[in-house]
Amino acid sequence: MREIVLDTETTGLDPNQGHRLVEVGCVELLNRIPTGATFHAYLNPERDVPAEAFAIHGLSTEFLRGHKRFAEIVDDFLEFIGDAPLVIHNASFDHGFLCAELKRVERALIQRERLVDTLMLARRKHSAGPYNLDAMCVRYGIDNSRRTKHGALLDAEILAEVYLELVGGRQAQLGLADSGDRRVNGATGAIIVRERPSPLAPRIGDAERAAHREFVASLGENAIWRNYL
Repeated sequence: MREIVLDTETTGLDPNQGHRLVEVGCVELLNRIPTGATFHAYLNPERDVPAEAFAIHGLSTEFLRGHKRFAEIVDDFLEFIGDAPLVIHNASFDHGFLCAELKRVERALIQRERLVDTLMLARRKHSAGPYNLDAMCVRYGIDNSRRTKHGALLDAEILAEVYLELVGGRQAQLGLADSGDRRVNGATGAIIVRERPSPLAPRIGDAERAAHREFVASLGENAIWRNYL
């Protein structure tokens, strides 16, 4: 299963008041494992960055003027996220800004059904807060020392770790279903299945086999192990 962990930075709190995206960062998960594939872009919001927003993410109006507008990166962004579920902390906030930008460039909006809100997951799993990203890092022992200011890609990387803890810990899923391809660093490639040139040698001898048969015989006529003798 492919999922995209996503975070954004903005010029303010409400896209309906003219606030815009200034940064978007995405991290790809495949079967709940980070693949190393990411998407990141700073965006020219075509407006000023208020002091309150600058204090949070440190992205100035002057810095952002030298970067592409959302309309110029939207194709790459949509290609990267594809139709995967989007894992977002406080998803309604980022979703509102993304939809406002997509509407502005006349693209299809992201459906709410695709959103996985880690804020809601945290509230369901833990009876007491706080539930912000820094607090969740403390709860799960995740290193967030690099997070001196908010940054979309860094926050997405940290959120990916938090998400894996929320859904059951940092461990690979034991998926036994056959898969025809996989993505590595955003690229698709066939899985190579290698066979041993010769089978492994048995690790038990005739004495162990005889002892096992004797033990199974002692279990009674209806012992299920008799089906495998």
